[in-house]
Amino acid sequence: MPHASDARVVFLDVDGTIMDEAARVADSTVEAVRRARANGHTVLLATGRAPGEVPDHVAAIGFDGAITAGGGYASIGDEQVLERTMDAELVARMVEVFEDAGVEYYLQARDGVYPTEGVHRLYAWYLREFAGETFDGIEPHEHPRVAPLVQREQLPTDHVAKAMFLGEDLGNFARISTALGPDFHVITGTMPNLGTASGEVSRAGVTKGAAIETLLPMLGFTAEQAIGIGDSANDVEMFDVVGTGIAMADAVVEVRERASESTTGVLDDGIWNAFVRHGLV
Repeated sequence: MPHASDARVVFLDVDGTIMDEAARVADSTVEAVRRARANGHTVLLATGRAPGEVPDHVAAIGFDGAITAGGGYASIGDEQVLERTMDAELVARMVEVFEDAGVEYYLQARDGVYPTEGVHRLYAWYLREFAGETFDGIEPHEHPRVAPLVQREQLPTDHVAKAMFLGEDLGNFARISTALGPDFHVITGTMPNLGTASGEVSRAGVTKGAAIETLLPMLGFTAEQAIGIGDSANDVEMFDVVGTGIAMADAVVEVRERASESTTGVLDDGIWNAFVRHGLV
């Protein structure tokens, strides 16, 4: 059912948009989302994280739904309305390419994240170097932000929505992209501090933008009523399908080029300022 002409729907990225590298969220962001929803607007997450990877303190802000795993899943309220995953053959092909390239990687599924052995060590290093974590005498693998990336189970063979591979060899990205071929959608990693040659892999055609195009009629909005806010490579397709694309202050070049406008940083009231500009709060 169409909404009032002045109602808007907003899709918010998580990392680098709602929260910074240290997982901090500005109080103004929480206030902006809650006020906008109270004012009759609709606000959803649009993240590359798998459903189980969305931090509790982000989910607790309150949203009308979520696009997760870069478009692999989508929900409205508590109902899952979209699932675009890889079958066993695609997963096997992708894993073989990763193994041949000698990279660490993790698979993202609805029920969890499945890493290779070295992923948690890379992430612990990232938290020390870029997020200010000290670990305070605990082992890195015991840290609550690292523990989900400790290998505990056999990697799944199907129903994987997305994967991330990590590394520093700049040639790896091109080699992996070429080896995977047209059945996959491959973009540069959205967490570059985990390796300048990192990347994200989904099925061909699976993007945040494609998920938004599916959700808009379900939500009763047109593309012109939609706002997307993001900062990284997996937000490019989102900006292609919304009426207004807003780049965060530290957005990558590709996002800034696609954006209609920009806003301030994560902890500099970036979401709040964008919401004020468009009359949502």
